Amino acid sequence: MVAAMSDLAPRHATLKDATLPARRVAMLSVSVALGLTAIKLVGWWLSGSVGLLASLADSGLDVVAASSTLAAIGYASTPPDAEHRFGHGKAEAFASLLQAALIFTSAALIAREAISRLIDPRPLQTQWLALAILVLSTVLALAVAAAQGRVLKDSRSVAVESDRLHYLADAGSNVAAFVGVVLAGLLHSPRADALAGLAVALALAWGGVHALRNAADNLMDHELDDTERDAIVALAIEDPAIQSVHDLRTRAAGPIVHIQMHVDMDPRLTLEEAHRILIRAEHRILARFPSADLLIHPDPYGRAEAHSGVFAEASANLAAHDRMTDAPATAREGA
Repeated sequence: MVAAMSDLAPRHATLKDATLPARRVAMLSVSVALGLTAIKLVGWWLSGSVGLLASLADSGLDVVAASSTLAAIGYASTPPDAEHRFGHGKAEAFASLLQAALIFTSAALIAREAISRLIDPRPLQTQWLALAILVLSTVLALAVAAAQGRVLKDSRSVAVESDRLHYLADAGSNVAAFVGVVLAGLLHSPRADALAGLAVALALAWGGVHALRNAADNLMDHELDDTERDAIVALAIEDPAIQSVHDLRTRAAGPIVHIQMHVDMDPRLTLEEAHRILIRAEHRILARFPSADLLIHPDPYGRAEAHSGVFAEASANLAAHDRMTDAPATAREGA
C-alpha cells in the first residue's frame, strides 16, 4: 500500500519554481538595458552619431520592454484564482504585444531621424567613443540573448522569447551602427552613418514582426509543435495499460501548457485501477512538461464516444484529416 500511495504523490514543481529561471533572466535583462541606456546616452551626446542614437533609442525601449517582461512573468506565475481558473499565463502574451509595439515605434523614430540626416548630414564627433560603446553593447546584448536561450530550453515563456528577439535585433543594430560610423570616418561621409540608422530601423521592424507573431500564437491558442505532441503521446502510451490516445488538444498560455486527451483502456479495469494508471501517466508527462495543466479522460477500448460539444464536427474533420495524411504528430493516436 505504501508503494501504491507513493505513485499518487505529487512530483512536479510549483509554477513559481518552474518560472524562477525566467524571472532571473528577466532581471538580468532589465539591469543590462539600464546600464546600456546610460552608456549610450553619454556616447551619443559626445559623438552625435545617428547610428548610436538609433542604438540608444533601442536600449531605452529595452528598459521598458524588459521591465514589462519581468512584471508579466511575475503575474503569469501566480496561481489560478476564482476569476482565472486557467491561471494568468497569457499575461506574458500581452507583454510580448507591448514589446512589439515598442519595437515598431523605435524603428519608426530611428528611420525618421536617419532620413533627416540623409537630407541634412552632420559630421560625427569622437568616433572612437561611439565605436567602443557599440562593441560593448553588442557583447552584452549577445550575452543576455545567450542566457535567455538557455532558459528557453526548459521554459515556455513567450515574454522571454520576445525579449530575446529584441536583444538579437539590438545586437544586429549595433553591428550596423558600427559599420556606419566606421564608413562615415573612412569615407568622410556622414550619410553612411544615416544609412546605418535606416538598416537598424529595418532590423528592428523585422524583430517586431516576430514578437507580434509569438504573441498572436499564444493568444490564439496555437497547438504545440508536432515534436512535442508526439512526445506527449509517447509518454502516455509508455504504459501498455493505455492502449491509444485520441482527441489530444494542447495550447500554451505563457509558461503554462494546457493538455487534454482521451485514452483507451481495458473496460474491465476498476475505477481505482484506471485512476492509478492515469496518475502515473500524468507524472510521466509532468516530468517532461513541468508547468503543464493536465486533463486525461479514460474511455473503454473500442467503445469511445465521438467528441461532443461545439467542436464535435471540427474534431471529426481533424481526425479524418490525420488518418488521410498519416500526420507524424498523430500517427500514434487512436481513432
